[in-house]
Amino acid sequence: MLHKITSFEEIDSRRLMDLYQEGNLENAEYFYPEEALPAAIRKCEADFLQFLETKFFQREGSEYWILEAENTWVSALRLNRIADNFYYLEALETHPDYRKKGYAVCLLNGVTDDLKQRGPFRLCDSVRKTNTASVRTHQKCGFEIVSESAYDYLNSETDADSYGMQYHI
Repeated sequence: MLHKITSFEEIDSRRLMDLYQEGNLENAEYFYPEEALPAAIRKCEADFLQFLETKFFQREGSEYWILEAENTWVSALRLNRIADNFYYLEALETHPDYRKKGYAVCLLNGVTDDLKQRGPFRLCDSVRKTNTASVRTHQKCGFEIVSESAYDYLNSETDADSYGMQYHI
């Protein structure tokens, strides 16, 4: 089942944090190296949820897309509207126990199908060059590499370690 979430109140915090457990572990080790790991993870989870509540969902047109299977949130992404008919995708993640089963493809296709119903659009994403699985997943869904250096439309930054990818119709 595909969920489009447009407000923080619709988020099931525990299910979302379970989905992003791998990223939160990496962030805990990076941002809170002096803390015991369980406390550092809790801080990262709190930071993540605070970001969603105070920043992400405060931007007009922000949507969180969640794919649910087996009563588990298995894949998710954030969709940011940059301008009319122009969107920036970020934080595509699939729960480690559900990878290599097509869930990210299903999620991306669901999002692009929804955007098609709205009319012509352009959807951009930044994907790490070393993340070949994500690059292939994006390409399988119709994205193309359009730049050897990605551009983060939210922070106005260029990233030479990532590809700029685009889907448009």
